[in-house]
Amino acid sequence: MIVEERMYVLHTEVNIADYMAIYTSEGLPVQREILGGFLGYFTTEIGTQNQLIHFWAYADLEERRKRREKLAAQPAWQGCLLKIRPMIRTMENRILLPTAFSPWPGVPLSGQ
Repeated sequence: MIVEERMYVLHTEVNIADYMAIYTSEGLPVQREILGGFLGYFTTEIGTQNQLIHFWAYADLEERRKRREKLAAQPAWQGCLLKIRPMIRTMENRILLPTAFSPWPGVPLSGQ
């Protein structure tokens, strides 16, 4: 299993509630259906402000590639991106490899 950590920082004039309203109604349903492996979506209270962090589990990098490619081809996802991308100032992602002693039990991996 791999975990993808995605971190976005919104522009300071953007209200996180406005972003979340669009994302939860238009983006998340499409992502959950296509990507699977949704682990969570978080906002920061201390540290970088206006930051959103979300985690997705995949069986491996190839599974991630296939699912992200399918997501990119989805018109509903592209429509959501047109609305939320202008709100985002920076984007970063990392691929994390869980250690054998820190599994996330019950994670619904993509492809299962």
